[in-house]
Amino acid sequence: MTAPASATEAQARTLAGYDRASALRQVHDRDWVLGGIGGEPAVLFDLGCGIGQLLQEALERFPSLRLAVGLERSEHRIAEAGERLAAHGPRVRLHPADLTEPPALPERADVVTMTSVLHWLHPYEERIFAWIAGRLAPGGRFLLTTYHPARDGDGFGGEDEIVREALAALGIAPAAVPGLFATHGVLPIAVRTRTPGGLEELLSRHFTVDSGAERAARVSVADARQYEHFHAATFGDYYARLVAPERRAEFFTAVGESAWRRQRERGRVSDMPVRLWRLAPRTDG
Repeated sequence: MTAPASATEAQARTLAGYDRASALRQVHDRDWVLGGIGGEPAVLFDLGCGIGQLLQEALERFPSLRLAVGLERSEHRIAEAGERLAAHGPRVRLHPADLTEPPALPERADVVTMTSVLHWLHPYEERIFAWIAGRLAPGGRFLLTTYHPARDGDGFGGEDEIVREALAALGIAPAAVPGLFATHGVLPIAVRTRTPGGLEELLSRHFTVDSGAERAARVSVADARQYEHFHAATFGDYYARLVAPERRAEFFTAVGESAWRRQRERGRVSDMPVRLWRLAPRTDG
């Protein structure tokens, strides 16, 4: 008889609890991006809109917005976004969408935003870049945030390292972890993110860099349980595929404990550069 799923496993399947989890890292991206929107935009697209937090704040901050469009793959998150944004009525349109196969939309946007999303589109990022360049109105801008953790020789960095420590706590030798990732088709997030130079090369095919900035993204937690929920709400079951179903509850617990150990030893769980790119479509064909 199969044991019932733990609360964290259920959370990971539905990506629930993102509202609270995003306060640890992603909320800072949202505020940074909104601060980079100038003028009085009329139409905004948020790609990978999640539960609609950026759209909500944009609608409140910019009365000029007549239309805020959100694209999101997770049916659970887009349903939550619909509830959150219901009071804005026809000013909001939400579309279930896989950003590696973006939909045709009739509108053009003054601003397109994408925060903490791009690594999930690897290796098909250029599809969405071409789509965005074609959907921006004259004078429009694309605001993008990307994370760039330092990589080790196995391509691991950021969350990958925390997961490797969690797997070691489950009895898996660290040297065996890269092979385990490959066997299960789990590409390290540090590889999915690409290097700043590699990403700039892709972006330059469709955009010019209007401006850019970089800062440190530091994550700290109050206890192991907080990080366990952050991981489930942010990464879902992406990494949990590395262990057998009957060990997944144990895996999520080990992730939280690994993060909490880092917090106690280093004063933080992680610290990595995050970039804000402000991009304009190329006009030279």
